[in-house]
Amino acid sequence: MAKTKAAKAGGGVIAAVKEIQDNEYVQRVIEDEDLRKNLRTAFDSSKKAYERISNGKGPQAIVSDKKTQKELAEAVSSIKEAADSLRGSKRKRKGKRRGSLLMILVVGGVAAVALNEGLRKKVLDTLFGAEEEFEYTSTTTP
Repeated sequence: MAKTKAAKAGGGVIAAVKEIQDNEYVQRVIEDEDLRKNLRTAFDSSKKAYERISNGKGPQAIVSDKKTQKELAEAVSSIKEAADSLRGSKRKRKGKRRGSLLMILVVGGVAAVALNEGLRKKVLDTLFGAEEEFEYTSTTTP
């Protein structure tokens, strides 16, 4: 007897479900409430930060907007905790967390300055002072 298309498709679904059930990471997500909470927090914080950046504030929101920085920091922290949980690492490394947060803020700041001409001018004017107009007058007569 030949199998119908529906029966063949059903067999593929059943095999896929069995593969998912055997996957240790899927099992960890199903069983570990803290892991699910960390993943949910990371997703929500990332979404909020993305909405603030795409809501007309642009990439400079990473540098200037405290709420965006807070959301990004919370997302990074939650992702790190979820990754540690998946790896089975239970120890907390606060110094490492601060370093990675600082690295993200520095990279985000550099990207914002590189992409936004107005922000770049402000930073350069702050660091080196405003540009002065230079007028040249010749001391020799023609």
